[in-house]
Amino acid sequence: MLENDSQPVINRKKIFRGICLALVPTGFSFVLVSNILGQLKAEFILTNAQVGYIGGAALWGMAISLLTIGPFLEKIGLKRASIGAFVCHLAGVTFFLFGSFFAGDPNAFWILFLGAIGFGAGNGLIEVAGNPLTAALFPKNKTTKLNHFHAFFPGSMIFGGLLGFAMVGIGQVGPIDLGHWTTQIAIIYIPIFIYGALLIPETFPKTETAEAGIPMREMFRYTFTHPVVWGLIILKMITLSLEMGPGRWIPSVLQSAGVHGILVFVWVSAIMVILRTFAGSFVERFSPTGMLLGSSILTGIGLLMFGFIETGIFPLLLAATIFGAGVAFYFPTMVGLLSERYPKAGSLGIVLMIGFGFFAAGGANAIMGSIADGYLPDALNEEQTVQVMEQVEERYPTYIQEAQDAAGNPQQLAQLGFREVDVQNVYNHTASALSHYRQTNELDGVLTGNALRAITELHLDREEALIAEAGSILLPADNYGGRMSFLWISPIAFVIALIFLAMYIKDKREGGYKVVELTA
Repeated sequence: MLENDSQPVINRKKIFRGICLALVPTGFSFVLVSNILGQLKAEFILTNAQVGYIGGAALWGMAISLLTIGPFLEKIGLKRASIGAFVCHLAGVTFFLFGSFFAGDPNAFWILFLGAIGFGAGNGLIEVAGNPLTAALFPKNKTTKLNHFHAFFPGSMIFGGLLGFAMVGIGQVGPIDLGHWTTQIAIIYIPIFIYGALLIPETFPKTETAEAGIPMREMFRYTFTHPVVWGLIILKMITLSLEMGPGRWIPSVLQSAGVHGILVFVWVSAIMVILRTFAGSFVERFSPTGMLLGSSILTGIGLLMFGFIETGIFPLLLAATIFGAGVAFYFPTMVGLLSERYPKAGSLGIVLMIGFGFFAAGGANAIMGSIADGYLPDALNEEQTVQVMEQVEERYPTYIQEAQDAAGNPQQLAQLGFREVDVQNVYNHTASALSHYRQTNELDGVLTGNALRAITELHLDREEALIAEAGSILLPADNYGGRMSFLWISPIAFVIALIFLAMYIKDKREGGYKVVELTA
């Protein structure tokens, strides 16, 4: 159908529904892949490192598509990028499932790994296309609609996590094992086909800069030379680090305090879904800069509470509520602020903001981990810790020999339940920690923490008591180290709150927050 000016009709509501649902495979893939890693390790006889690579491959695929496709979105177009996401999602899930035919084959790891890279690339392309597409669909209401768009990610993680949990609980239904990893991954086909059916037949709008006739070269020049654009990108790096850095550590820290990690994850994600869904009221009343000011204050308060509260489900859930309310608006509102105030940066500015943000968030995870490890020895029972590691030093060489004897025999390895490289990894970490202790008479946080985690992560049936003892030593120490890391980074939230306060006051003095519109 054509409008009076012979331009194709753009069904904005249908396209927006489709691109929002395209985030569902992203959320599903994150939680369901995490849910099946144990099954993959047992069925394919994978090492801990290989399992880690498969779990991280989705993020690498996302980074690849963001960095290689994102900067050239103006040339590729929003529709082609969305179709590319559909193809990558479809191919990635299919390739991942294809690995089920190669159980016990050494090549199976690469099939699973490349499959995860594939749907990770699809996830990245949805970020590449979805944010500029939302801005192009709703040029006068970008921040609100970007919040609506990004509400689907935590929402799909909640739904996917509960779905995976239920499937494992139900188990066998007739000839189908709902809990098996192939069934859980196959579920991702459903949202893929739904969003594909919604998006592929439609006519897409051009990006804002393309619609305004701004050459790609000019968009690159403007983005790379505008100091405020780079200032916002740096702020995005900080805000995403405050969201994803602590978000990675909060469940494990609370679990070590006796609070089930999945409970906190669902709670925080639900808060994010609700607030993003009703973001319009906040945008109208406070403006994006005011929202970011409030977000930073709440984030800082939440982190301080996590740092000082050691136990108690209700105080910790209160801290989680304040933290969740703080970080809920960070991601979409930062993207909206850039797109509304500096639209000439176009899709390039958005992609750079998200890409650098994810890069910084990964670094924040490592920094917080280093801080936590630095405080770990303060909370360890030194005598008990050394005794546990000495038992590993004494007994684990026997398991290494058993795994060596079973090498090359997949059936025997499956019965054994562990591989030489995994046991050797535990032994090596333990030997390093003991060597340092014997030389200095002090426990090193990094070495000792790695040793205890290696012991608890390798499930040896004959060492259940030792593994449980190692866990009982590690959990309180991890809780203490994690809380100290929250205290160290919480001031950053209050510092950027001052920056957003200055921006908010400036807007007020100039007559309020104003959206800049590009014109052809």
